[in-house]
Amino acid sequence: MNATSSSSSASPFDMVSGALADYIPKGGAKAAAGRADSPGGDDMRPPRATGAEPDDREQILGAVNLDRDLRITSCNVDAAPFAGVTVAPGDSFADLLPPGDVPTVTRRLQRVLDTGEAHVARVQRLRRSDGSELVVSMSILPAATPQEGLTVSLIAMAKRLHLYASAAAIGTSLDIGETAQSLAQSLLAWGDVAAVDLDYAVWTGEAVTEQAQDRIRLRRAALVPDRAWPEGYLTPGDNLPQEASRLLAGAVMRDDVPQAIVVSEREAIERALGDRRLVRALVPGDQPVSVACIPLVVEGPHGAPGPIVLGVTEVWRRPERPFREGELLDLQELVAKTARHVDLARQHQREHAQVLALQRRLLPRVGSETIEVASVYEPTTPDSAGVGGDWVNSFPLPGDRTALVVGDVVGHGLGAAAAMGQLSMEARALLSAGLGPGEVLERLDETVTLLDDTDAGLAAGYSALGSTCCIAVYDPVDHRVVMSNAGHLPPVLVHPDGSAKAVSTQPHPALGAEFAVREPFDVHEFAAPPGSLLVLYTDGLVEDPSASIDDGIGRLTDVVREVHPWDDLQQAARRVVARLAPQEPLRDDVTLLLARMAGRRGRDTVTWRLPARDDTAARARALASPVLRRWHIGCPYRDNALLVISELVTNAVRFGTGPVTVRLVRAGDRLSCEVGDSGNGRPRLRRGVPLDDRGRGLHVVHKLTTRWGVRWTETGKAVWAELEA
Repeated sequence: MNATSSSSSASPFDMVSGALADYIPKGGAKAAAGRADSPGGDDMRPPRATGAEPDDREQILGAVNLDRDLRITSCNVDAAPFAGVTVAPGDSFADLLPPGDVPTVTRRLQRVLDTGEAHVARVQRLRRSDGSELVVSMSILPAATPQEGLTVSLIAMAKRLHLYASAAAIGTSLDIGETAQSLAQSLLAWGDVAAVDLDYAVWTGEAVTEQAQDRIRLRRAALVPDRAWPEGYLTPGDNLPQEASRLLAGAVMRDDVPQAIVVSEREAIERALGDRRLVRALVPGDQPVSVACIPLVVEGPHGAPGPIVLGVTEVWRRPERPFREGELLDLQELVAKTARHVDLARQHQREHAQVLALQRRLLPRVGSETIEVASVYEPTTPDSAGVGGDWVNSFPLPGDRTALVVGDVVGHGLGAAAAMGQLSMEARALLSAGLGPGEVLERLDETVTLLDDTDAGLAAGYSALGSTCCIAVYDPVDHRVVMSNAGHLPPVLVHPDGSAKAVSTQPHPALGAEFAVREPFDVHEFAAPPGSLLVLYTDGLVEDPSASIDDGIGRLTDVVREVHPWDDLQQAARRVVARLAPQEPLRDDVTLLLARMAGRRGRDTVTWRLPARDDTAARARALASPVLRRWHIGCPYRDNALLVISELVTNAVRFGTGPVTVRLVRAGDRLSCEVGDSGNGRPRLRRGVPLDDRGRGLHVVHKLTTRWGVRWTETGKAVWAELEA
């Protein structure tokens, strides 16, 4: 290619020319410059080698000069690899491109014109006059001064160059479909049609270990070029018939070793398939054709008997262009490089599915008669680092209360998922054990610090420091919420009248922030009357690079204010996410929890505050008896309930301090009894000792109730028990 170099010795044109020097045979450029443009025939046979030069040392470089209207002013594409590419001065460069590529390439050309910055080494397809396509590496350069316009250098993808370019392009995605499509596009340089068929287990992320030919199932993952194919021909997404899977798998397994094979005649292909239906499914068209089948192979795990076949690639072309031995070696090298990427994509798919399953498992299931919950979780796209550590959860607590928890664990992937699962389960266990939101966050803070130690069981290099969490506990009897926050974004509370505001607590660092002053977690309590809506979320819902986080919270507040009390809550949650979530691809997980407070009806609850005296137990029985009758609780259950109330009040008077609070709640066929005092001693069930009366009351409670426990409060403790009503 003859061109005038720019004044700068480091110009893009010089850089591309220098990089190609090793791939142009001596005298090749002069020969190319001396030949006139030919119309390009249909002879697609590879050029013959001359002298001692190897077959792949052919002239591979061409050039096309364009004016500012992107029309061809001069060209030099008469080398053998460009045979069939018709180029003439005055034509639009778009005429060389497949129709689907015209908009993208035109934008690239125009960008180089506008900015003067070269666009170097992009894999591109060119149209041949016979309808086939030629794969080239295309660089777009500003024309060398004093000329104007562009110089487009075209490198017919010589096999070694193509291997290097394809290896770089194929490994850029962890999506199985995109990886297979990139491989098929690269294989097209060796033929007219390329297909990639993968084992079904690859798509699901399973370990591909079964090599029995009668068990192999293949699915078409990619097929190029993209055109209208005859009816019955397998296209991406189609499962190969079982017979076809066995034939392809058996074809590449010789002496129990996966190897590439070539079938050079259509008649031989039809004899091997033995079924016209299979011929229609696997052979592209009715014309003479040859095929090279190359297995996708990776090394088996430690202790495995041999390599693992992930799938099969097929390259089809006309029989007058036989596959040379060197081409087969190049094909095998390219497919071998790609097999590793396919296996990485399979592992990523498995990890993605595992993390996503864990995320879904942590989502709230259903609410109760006192609170309605709805949640939406949208993970980041599979091409990201994996599913993140955002999570929400809601679950019932003793005493008719409900916990609402939202958290954001640092990072993505299995490390974040493991930390997320551990924090979520620990929060649930501690809340169920009676600890308040602030105390639970103190324990989680210690846990995150321990998780930063790689010896604690997580993958080396992962750190959960800086994770955030917000815990709210809703009491449907008092219609109040107790909340504590560790560095998380504030929830939004929508009142029944439609007013809304963010519920902020005293600022506190995220979990595991040892560098900060260790202050206790602030506990904030606020009213949530029936009909209120509490909104918990993670930052992926409200973050916008062009605006502040406060603006995002303000947008969320405006949107949730429009949720009507009669709206279906799950549909409302989806509408909120649809209006606020950024357009794909998502930058972060999007998580939302809506909780609509219904409360407990006044006629189903009673609360008494009694002095701590010797007759308090009798007073509590006298107050509770008519209430239990009014609730239509039968005699045996009523007697049991009165005995449990008496024992709990007696313990509160004997071992506690200050006044005693008695609360009864009827919830369907369940009766909840809670007795609170200002003491801090924890009642414990002891093994009975003869002639020792201590602890007999708790044994009675244990026998008569379905479950019982202790809940810690700001002023002391509350012992609760649940009975059948």
